[in-house]
Amino acid sequence: MAGITGMGTTFNLPNYVGELLSLTPEDTPLLSAIGGLTGGAETTATEFEWQQYDLRDATQSRVRVEGATAPTAEERVRSNVRNICQIHQEKVSVSYTKQSATGQVSTPASAPYTGVPGSNPVGNELSWQVMQALKQIALDVNWSFINGKYARPTDNSTPRRTRGILDAITTNRIAKGTSFSGASSATDTITSTAHGMSNGDKIVFTATDVATNILAGRVYYVRDVATNTFKVASSNGGAALTLGTAANIAFTKPWTTALITDHVNDLLQMAFDNGGISEQHTATLLCNSVVKRAVTKAYMSAYGQHTEQSRNVGGVNVTTVVTDFGTLNVMLDRAMPQDALGVVSLEELSPVFLNVPKKGHFFEEPLAKTGASDEVQLYGEIGLKYGAEKHHALMTGLAV
Repeated sequence: MAGITGMGTTFNLPNYVGELLSLTPEDTPLLSAIGGLTGGAETTATEFEWQQYDLRDATQSRVRVEGATAPTAEERVRSNVRNICQIHQEKVSVSYTKQSATGQVSTPASAPYTGVPGSNPVGNELSWQVMQALKQIALDVNWSFINGKYARPTDNSTPRRTRGILDAITTNRIAKGTSFSGASSATDTITSTAHGMSNGDKIVFTATDVATNILAGRVYYVRDVATNTFKVASSNGGAALTLGTAANIAFTKPWTTALITDHVNDLLQMAFDNGGISEQHTATLLCNSVVKRAVTKAYMSAYGQHTEQSRNVGGVNVTTVVTDFGTLNVMLDRAMPQDALGVVSLEELSPVFLNVPKKGHFFEEPLAKTGASDEVQLYGEIGLKYGAEKHHALMTGLAV
């Protein structure tokens, strides 16, 4: 259900009766497990930094003979990693009349003009709308911490963007499927030279530019195929989606091979060999619904009869799976791309907040009065500290 733009009034925010249920999932597993919007670290600059160092590989070649002089000094070099805080700002505006008329319930505008018994469960419209705006920010932050693309602009004409964990992983990556870039769209048609697609193929967008009605990380179905063009639908055989005019579109035609334990263990081994997933309680497989089913199926008969157990990590309940590299958490997060599997050392992840003097991290404050309404804004600046990127791993293009 679409929201409204601008001030909420009795005309565009009608009251109804009965229990109020949310149509949109509000869970933010990754964000919640690493501190949420209230826990984490603090910075006094828009960009923040942490350090890392490495030891040389263990060897026997450094052993010395009796009476030898000390060997040449071998100091360890430190390196720095940076990320940036992005601004989250939402406004809520509700008229005095709307706040007062809590008992005014919308009735049918045409026959049979019948009402139903009950009362409006929202007693304070402004507070309720502020609560929903805060939930929306949390969803946006959770999505950014997974999928965010780093941007550090040189002026104030474009926003700062924090780097998400998937973009941060550069060392331990395995790409399945076939990737395409440089595509464009016009109305409902995507142009991608010699794409080789067939009607009914599944694709997952990795970059959408300004295209509408499609989201990166979701599965779409190809239709109306020509040599250099095709359209997409949200279901196989469904109506073509209107995308508008966009450039720099990228997508993946996922792998068709079913996931097995060896595929997962290959990814885990990459992370382990580079120093990751060493703390069993926080070593985590991060995935969406499609890959979660594949992981469960892959381990169903591995290591004896597989039985899911559970753990609580940072207040988030997760299942566990026994692998060659220990018992790992399996965290189901809707913000993960549906064709991707992440291996994350959660203990190295933390939100970082830019503290606003006398206001705090994320806060609500009233805006200047301009009429017969109350207006407030929610504001906060936040980025992701992800530790050593080589302690995490990512596999993309998995079968969907």
